[in-house]
Amino acid sequence: MRDIFLIGFLVALLLSGFRRPFLFVCAYIYVDIVSPQRLSYYLLSSIPVSLIVFVAAFIGWAINDDKSFAKPSPRQVILIVLLLLCGYTTLTADYPDAAQEKWAWVWKALVFSIFMPMTLYTRVRIEGVLLFMLLCLSSIAVVGGAKTLAGGGGYGTLNLMVANNSGMYESSTVSTFAICSIPLILYMAKYSTLIPPSIFARIYWYALAFACLLIPIGTQTRTGLLCIVLMALLELRAAKRRMLYLGIMAGIVIAGIPFLPKSYTERMDTIQGYQADASASTRIAVWKWTINYAASHPFGGGFNAYIGNKLEIDMSYKTADGTVVKVIGYDAGRSFHNAYFEMLGEQGYPGLALFLLVHIIGIFRMEVVRRTYRKEEGPNAWVAPLAAALQHAHLIFMLGCSFVGIAFQPYIYFIIAVEISFDRYVQTYVKKKVWNPFRKRRREVEAAERQAAEEAEARAAAEAAAAEAEAVPEADRGFARVGEHRRTQPRWGTLTGK
Repeated sequence: MRDIFLIGFLVALLLSGFRRPFLFVCAYIYVDIVSPQRLSYYLLSSIPVSLIVFVAAFIGWAINDDKSFAKPSPRQVILIVLLLLCGYTTLTADYPDAAQEKWAWVWKALVFSIFMPMTLYTRVRIEGVLLFMLLCLSSIAVVGGAKTLAGGGGYGTLNLMVANNSGMYESSTVSTFAICSIPLILYMAKYSTLIPPSIFARIYWYALAFACLLIPIGTQTRTGLLCIVLMALLELRAAKRRMLYLGIMAGIVIAGIPFLPKSYTERMDTIQGYQADASASTRIAVWKWTINYAASHPFGGGFNAYIGNKLEIDMSYKTADGTVVKVIGYDAGRSFHNAYFEMLGEQGYPGLALFLLVHIIGIFRMEVVRRTYRKEEGPNAWVAPLAAALQHAHLIFMLGCSFVGIAFQPYIYFIIAVEISFDRYVQTYVKKKVWNPFRKRRREVEAAERQAAEEAEARAAAEAAAAEAEAVPEADRGFARVGEHRRTQPRWGTLTGK
């Protein structure tokens, strides 16, 4: 039955794409996030669904879409350079077979994030992609939230429709993306044009946000808890009634703590120190190994270069009476558990620089748009809230990826593509004087304006005098000059009396 539903929905979506080719883009987002081929038992699991929809999206755009926005933006150029770098490191990888396995899906994520902004040139399309992303995420978050409420869950044991704990269904990965999606959910609940705000729409959106909050509890990931804290702080900045917001947050925390499972609170207690926790100690050891590896491999070792690490893990701890217990562990082939170290180990210093540049530019540009339109009302009142939502989602990802290797997960590249498209749309259709963080001091600005006004006044006076002189008849100009000359001379004789 599940296979029939998945196949029926995908076929209906693809058939709709022949009438509206943009729906192929949405179909690829659905396939990439939900991965119906992994949920299917028979037919879809044997078909390269992702590649088929990927090609269909490009062909649909090439045949029947506006090409005026095909010129790449600076961030798209950076992504192109990153794609070329990843291709080079794959060819020269330390472990070619493992590198090819990861390259098989990374190149599609990068290429599609470069391609998507060419198709998102209206507000409806931008919100359409966000809607598909959130609805696809809801198919995972709602299942996980319901199982968490029913008492299921546990670190690495919460079943999110698939048995294997990898990709978007990995515990820390889905926790990070579930929390970073909450600002986008709150935006859609208030400003969406595709699903106009109504009581039923808002109930669904708020229920989805609640389900996303339950994901870190059900998966018992410390990454998710840190992301929740950051999300609460970022939303405090955007809240109009901050005291009311703080009161509501405090009430939720106080009311929710008694209902948290004991296993969750015990796992969260390990955030206080890393040495007694094997997982945290292993991550520290991997990061140290990566720094040493990059010193001898500045251009990285290709995808999955972590296979070659050999670790000595210090898990020493101090007992209650002050005794130091020395514990040393050994491990090998442990993954990076950090997107920044993942980039450093696999793509070297150039890859890490490109990765940081793409994300920092996106966060900065959303801040520029947010500050520029934060007091806007009327038809453009949606601009600043969407910029803030995208920025908050991006910042939450930047924190979450510090504890899990998701540097190339497609979901964040969809967000980057939306940021690029939204920024370009604002600059094209909603443009006004932008906020400049490097602007001159007010005194200097006023002095420059005053000087410019004086120069303009002087030019106007000179032009008026010239125009008045030209207005005097030619016959009268000589007499006027003679009279002027006479008035400048002594009336009787000369100054010497001669």
